[in-house]
Amino acid sequence: MILFSKQNKAAFTEPLNLNNPIMVQVLGICSALAVTSQLKPAIVMGLAVTVITAFSNVIISLIRKTIPVRIRIIVQLVVVAALVTIVSQILKAFAYDVSVQLSVYVGLIITNCILMGRLEAFAMVNRPWPSFLDGLGNGLGYAVILVIVGALREFLGRGSLLGFKILPQGFYDAGYLNNGMMTMPAMALILIGCVIWVHRAFFNKEENEK
Repeated sequence: MILFSKQNKAAFTEPLNLNNPIMVQVLGICSALAVTSQLKPAIVMGLAVTVITAFSNVIISLIRKTIPVRIRIIVQLVVVAALVTIVSQILKAFAYDVSVQLSVYVGLIITNCILMGRLEAFAMVNRPWPSFLDGLGNGLGYAVILVIVGALREFLGRGSLLGFKILPQGFYDAGYLNNGMMTMPAMALILIGCVIWVHRAFFNKEENEK
């Protein structure tokens, strides 16, 4: 089926691994540092970016032939801003505590390099379905890294995941202490750097073996 052609599959799967927006393109780093101190806000931010990237890609793809070249960036920003506003209001209505944790970073999705990059590089020159898959893949690729970093930071920094204590009290009675540095943005940068290093080392090794 053309819906699942080789090109469409590549548009979805490559951002999850070989062309991951954080690990390979090094985009969206700022928000990744800011919202990954705990797993829950990391998941919500990842899902928000995924939804906005996918649907903004579709909208821009649908109207791409009617957008004057000189104002295409403005149109893209308006579409993204509208979707960000909708997502922000939904979060405030149904997940207010997470919305407070994410603070201004939901609004700053408007300036996320991943969104604008995919709109300009892909949605403006491709049909809606491939554009949707590309946006979905890039959003999920971004979300996966946020979840990994958020889980590590919360577990090592607080001994919990999603707010639930994971480490038994016996560990603390034996002298174990949570690593408070894991809650600091600097550790997020170090962890992301380690993830990028492992990813590139692994795939460089695979390419050399070929």
